[in-house]
Amino acid sequence: MTHVLITGGAGFIGANLVRRLLSARPDWKLVNLDLLTYAGDLSWLADLEGHPRHVFERADLAERAQVDAVFERHPIELVAHLAAESHVDRSILEPAIFVRSNVLGTQNLLDVARARKVRRFLHVSTDEVYGTLGATGKFSESTPLAPNSPYSASKAASDLLVRAAFHTFGFPAVTSRCSNNYGPRQFPEKLIPLMIANALADQPLPVYGDGQQVRDWIHVDDHCDGLLAALERGRPGEVYNFGGECELPNLTVVRTLLRILGKDERLIRYVADRPGHDRRYAIDCEKAKAELGWRPQRRFDEGLAATVDWYRAHQEWVARIRSGAYRDYYDRQYGGRLSPGGGAPR
Repeated sequence: MTHVLITGGAGFIGANLVRRLLSARPDWKLVNLDLLTYAGDLSWLADLEGHPRHVFERADLAERAQVDAVFERHPIELVAHLAAESHVDRSILEPAIFVRSNVLGTQNLLDVARARKVRRFLHVSTDEVYGTLGATGKFSESTPLAPNSPYSASKAASDLLVRAAFHTFGFPAVTSRCSNNYGPRQFPEKLIPLMIANALADQPLPVYGDGQQVRDWIHVDDHCDGLLAALERGRPGEVYNFGGECELPNLTVVRTLLRILGKDERLIRYVADRPGHDRRYAIDCEKAKAELGWRPQRRFDEGLAATVDWYRAHQEWVARIRSGAYRDYYDRQYGGRLSPGGGAPR
């Protein structure tokens, strides 16, 4: 039995990866490490309680002793490191939290994994470390890092720590960078679930600036397939980009969601743009196709419709998530920025 550590396994991508690996690799036992901050939700994995190949460990990666203790209890051979603070808006409000979790947490995990001589370490990063693009071109694995937010800067720092571990110590680390994920169980602070949740409640849909920021959208299941491929077949020291090959302006995505939901576009409210907002992301994923035999499988229109159906069927979960601390955050982020009409703010 191969023991695999998944950090952040109670988060959106992590929980989906847990399910993918349990299904695809019956000879793997998964150790799911998560701190259960606001975006971690074990209810997504409630049906796995007592599963013989899944064990949960609550631990803080920024506390070295806690990481050591997890490795002491389990003979970890492979690591998929997904745990991170990941929301740009929150990083603008509280950057230090992102440095602690994403930088110190990654270094602690690297140190312990290296001491325990794990066979493979997959570091899951983001295309945001590359910065922003103009109207043309795509990010490749050789694009220089140019992060523009506290979040992306913290991820770039962790990427470089992983690179240093490989070059200095020969540590068998692989890095992946992915475009914007969407799908079921995503915390409703990200664009697609936020807009679905607000539209279902007939609440305003806050759109930054003119809404023409372009993102490349990938379904979380396609991303998880890529992570499995990188964990098994990625070459140590290499970076692999995963993208959905689906570039769309944010406003187009929002309008598409409203059409699917049968809601009026007058729900759209333009808000003052995010500070330092990157204008366009686009991913070149030819390397992952060539070396890992991976490619995105899910069409955006089909995946988006299925995602809407999931949120429609789980409105009670959405209501629970959007209460309490999330409401305080939402009011801080958007409460004073909603334009009173459908037009963009001056």
